[in-house]
Amino acid sequence: MNIGLDIMGGDFAPDSTIDGAILALESLAESDSLYFFGNEELIRRELSKRNFESDRVTIIHAPEVIGMSDQPIKAFTQKPKSSLAIGFHFLKEGTIDAFSSAGNSGAMVVGSMYSQKTIQGIIRPCITVVLPKENGGHTFLLDIGTNPDPKPEMMYQFGILGSLYAQYVYDVKNPRVGLLNIGEEEEKGNILALATYKLMKDSPHFNFVGNVEGRDILLDKADVVVSDGFTGNVVLKQLESMYHLLKNRGLYDDFVERLNYENFGGTPILGIESTVLVGHGISSANAIKNMILLAKNIYEAKLSDKIRAELQKHS
Repeated sequence: MNIGLDIMGGDFAPDSTIDGAILALESLAESDSLYFFGNEELIRRELSKRNFESDRVTIIHAPEVIGMSDQPIKAFTQKPKSSLAIGFHFLKEGTIDAFSSAGNSGAMVVGSMYSQKTIQGIIRPCITVVLPKENGGHTFLLDIGTNPDPKPEMMYQFGILGSLYAQYVYDVKNPRVGLLNIGEEEEKGNILALATYKLMKDSPHFNFVGNVEGRDILLDKADVVVSDGFTGNVVLKQLESMYHLLKNRGLYDDFVERLNYENFGGTPILGIESTVLVGHGISSANAIKNMILLAKNIYEAKLSDKIRAELQKHS
């Protein structure tokens, strides 16, 4: 398998991306290779500092960088030689099987949609986060920022995407899907929640268990929690803040450590015709390593094929 990595993406690039890639190579199979997209001279200099050489690494020169503040759509037009633009080109041509970056997340979503296209039937792709449950399991929260103002039909599809992701990448049997709301009762919530509940209520695509509240996310009420991107992002940032507050105050145990985003590294863009992962802008080397390993797991699970088959089954 060939996995592409944007070496220039992230607040601590290229140090964190190169160090993370080297760590990932230790865990990947010998048949797996990495493609580094970025300034070739810079990459070779950094590899030389680390006395690192490997025939499993291919460097693709990309002299331009799409920054965190760049407008995603304009950036691809104005910077065709950027590490992101060239990476997506290699993905489209099939030279690499997956592409990952801790850079501009908006640009990653735009690149995915225009380069790879969404799976037929999917209105908009979304991103998710894996959160720890108190009992040791996982909760998959989506969307977490890509779609701040979704329509009910989009929210319904988030349930499909999250359920299949939980099932085929994390081996959750018959995932329970809940709708994030301000109360458990069916009649609770705003216009979006009420309309989404009606769509989900008798879904043939997933195991809907009703509304869940914010206090249920880390418990075992549901395996997949569906939210609009605005609310989901607020929840995610609050949990990230809680992790750092607890750690800094010495209130730290195994469960708190499971809140650390580095454990998962990144999130797939769900609903597109390929494997693309977005990492946190502050990704460390460990986070980059785990993002690369997750890309391999998602690709080998053939997640896009599973999503396409599910949509066709009940179309």
